[in-house]
Amino acid sequence: MDYLKELEGKSVHDCYHHHQQQQIKMSKMASPIFVPGPVIVGAGPSGLAAAACLIQKGIIPSLILERAQCLASMWQFKTYDRLRLHLPKQFCQLPLMPFPKNLPSYPTKQQFLAYLKAYADHFDIKPVFSQTVVSAEFDHVCQLWRVKTRGVIKKEDTAEYVCQWLIVATGECAEEVVPQIEGMGEFEGQIVHTSKYKSGSMFCGKNVLVVGCGNSGMEVCLDLCNHNARPSLVVRDTVHILPQQMLGKSTFGLSMFLLKWFPIRFVDQFLLLMSHLMLGDTAQFGLRRPKLGPLELKNLYGKTPVLDVGTLTQIKNGKIKVCRGIKRLARNAVEFVDGKVENFDAMVLATGYKSNVPSWLKGSDMFSEKDGFPRKPFPNGWKGENGLYAVGFTKRGLLGASIDAKRIAEDIEHSWKAEAKHVLEFPRPLA
Repeated sequence: MDYLKELEGKSVHDCYHHHQQQQIKMSKMASPIFVPGPVIVGAGPSGLAAAACLIQKGIIPSLILERAQCLASMWQFKTYDRLRLHLPKQFCQLPLMPFPKNLPSYPTKQQFLAYLKAYADHFDIKPVFSQTVVSAEFDHVCQLWRVKTRGVIKKEDTAEYVCQWLIVATGECAEEVVPQIEGMGEFEGQIVHTSKYKSGSMFCGKNVLVVGCGNSGMEVCLDLCNHNARPSLVVRDTVHILPQQMLGKSTFGLSMFLLKWFPIRFVDQFLLLMSHLMLGDTAQFGLRRPKLGPLELKNLYGKTPVLDVGTLTQIKNGKIKVCRGIKRLARNAVEFVDGKVENFDAMVLATGYKSNVPSWLKGSDMFSEKDGFPRKPFPNGWKGENGLYAVGFTKRGLLGASIDAKRIAEDIEHSWKAEAKHVLEFPRPLA
């Protein structure tokens, strides 16, 4: 794309001085920095996937801004030690580069991080780290996005970037969700969110209450059991628990195959029948199932079923207690909504994460102020107006992020080529 060099010094947008350099260095600057390609906010798997797809389309000069000091900081610093991918690797690989064949079907956290580093190296993706995006807003006068950043280490290091395309890749898990429970300030035991939980070794011999019965909460309970703690699990609502494997295949892979041939409700009935045969009636252990099937519930509301990795066996054995919702906390006790009171030494909040997009993206209706997700549901939530895109907000994990990344790259490619044609046809002065 040699035509981009012609943009320097030529006033295509009168209100900005276009500045372009091969490697952008952060400094105290008032002048905006023009980025000829898209600006991508977030260097997690979604941001890397978007960058790689753009590179594959020949759209090379994009810029990734990342508030942390490394790739995939969520995976690096906010996940527990025993974590593995919950789905087989073929459903979690990023576009254009599969996992190494020698990796297990369910790679470990460290194996996944090594894959992401190799992915960035392969496509020569080099984000600008330690830069928090404080605001991004579309300038209707100049028809460009204005993205303002502040240094994480040096607060005085600020910058403003201007670009034609903005890709939001901060993800569904940008900030922890910490519920406000009555008496929380009085509880004398340790309270940690799963983002700070690494291993059950620190809770050996203790009574631990885990709040939240999603995949993380279930796996933390199992980890606590393995480290000789005494976990209890708060289950406020209904939950679907499915075996991780069925008929020698991953439950997710089998579901995807069946959905090609049968309606979703038929596949749900099959999954529930197999789950009952393999796991038994989970309701007798305090784990009531929703009225909607697991796939239909996921499709309509984004609620992910739990894939059992051994937790249910420990619940059946009585090593993990199931409790109702919490009413209030006391100094070293918890009162539940059914009136029971039990003593606990610690609490682990497996209460999930939320998007932070509304805190910095201004003047756009693409994202909901309520939950920070695109207002349009999957598969239509990836594209907004004025060159705004979203990757990784599908509630469908890494597979959904890959789908978004491909669509975004294809869409930008069309306008990229159209602009290239326009610039090449621009009348040149006679020598």
